[in-house]
Amino acid sequence: MFKLKEHNTSVSTELSAGFTTFLTMMYIVPVNGFILADAGLPMDAVVTATALITILATLFSGIWSNTPIAMSVGMGLNAYFSYGLVLGMKIPWQTALGIVFISGLLFVLLSFTNFRIWIMTSIPMNLRRAISAGIGSFIAFIGLKQMGMIVDNPATLVSLGDFSNENVLLGVLGLLLSFTFYSYRIKGAFILAIAITSAVAWFLGIGKLPEGILSTPSSIAPIAFELDITSALTLSLLPVIITFLITDMFDTLGTLTGVGTRANLFQENNKDDKSLQKTLEADAIATTAGSLLGVSTTTSFIESASGVEEGGRTGLTAVFTALFFITTLFMLPLFKAIPGNAIYPVLVVVGVLMFTELGKINFEDSDLATSAGAFLMVIFMPLTYSITNGIAAGFLIYTIIKLAKRETKDLNLGIFVITFISALAFIL
Repeated sequence: MFKLKEHNTSVSTELSAGFTTFLTMMYIVPVNGFILADAGLPMDAVVTATALITILATLFSGIWSNTPIAMSVGMGLNAYFSYGLVLGMKIPWQTALGIVFISGLLFVLLSFTNFRIWIMTSIPMNLRRAISAGIGSFIAFIGLKQMGMIVDNPATLVSLGDFSNENVLLGVLGLLLSFTFYSYRIKGAFILAIAITSAVAWFLGIGKLPEGILSTPSSIAPIAFELDITSALTLSLLPVIITFLITDMFDTLGTLTGVGTRANLFQENNKDDKSLQKTLEADAIATTAGSLLGVSTTTSFIESASGVEEGGRTGLTAVFTALFFITTLFMLPLFKAIPGNAIYPVLVVVGVLMFTELGKINFEDSDLATSAGAFLMVIFMPLTYSITNGIAAGFLIYTIIKLAKRETKDLNLGIFVITFISALAFIL
């Protein structure tokens, strides 16, 4: 079924690769629980739903596409869901889930067409990199704010937090551990940093000790099928829906390109590459299913690269990863006892990793339109607490400068469509 011999691998190799991928992305279950709980969703239900969608999406991806790609709730869009839409725009979380569902449904429909290739060829690579960097700055800013390292200030908008506070110092410890473990390429770097930071908090009495280690999974009834699709179908929310669609697509294509290059799996822009097509389909279907279960956008995880480094080459790696994630269904007491400042440093590190995409833009050779577009994307996302505003500002200034300089050869239908939607984001 998985054609192991054809891919020059074995069951034992795929098992080891699956366990490695599990360790490196296990952090998403407690982290997503904290992030969506900030939006008002019950953490118990979110933890169970996150584990469930990770299991189902990764299992489906492995069987359907036969690639070692694991899937779960995407970092970045989950932060935008909670802090941008629900807390920022005051949108009910049920409506926000409706937005996720609609964007996922559109992705499903577009996954069976050549739209992905049209998008990839329409939008300049430098702007795609700027979007990734902007999301990185956005979630890093959120992480710093949640840890208390950055606080609001009526005179300067933001200022440095109180570093004599024990919770802030706990966040500093978690941040240093996360950066250190990741830089040494330790398997499960994030979950190890969370575990040590939590242990220090419990030892010093900063956080409450877990009441237990294992329990039966909590019900997802409070959030499952609670999405409000009708309220999401308004013209004013169209830019938000498009933002979720485009960001998920870029996230997935970027992840698959990076992991696929290492594993020699995908051929970029090849219409006949069925494995890439099927992985995109699995990703889109998972997003739609995730919104029904009560979580934000599901996407392919770059942590799948760790399993590839261990030799994983087929969907059996993803199947083993999914099976290992079953254990997280029973860890709720442990997850709930983790202090917030042991969790939020992960947002900062993931943000830094995404921000490094900006370094791939050669600003010396770039024109003013690209430089201005990239700058506004990166600066607007954290300052306006909105990925939508960042993308919209970037595309608007890019197109305006190109038209002003009469460099229409760099513009195409895709750019004009996104620019029009970007204008709607501000008008509406």
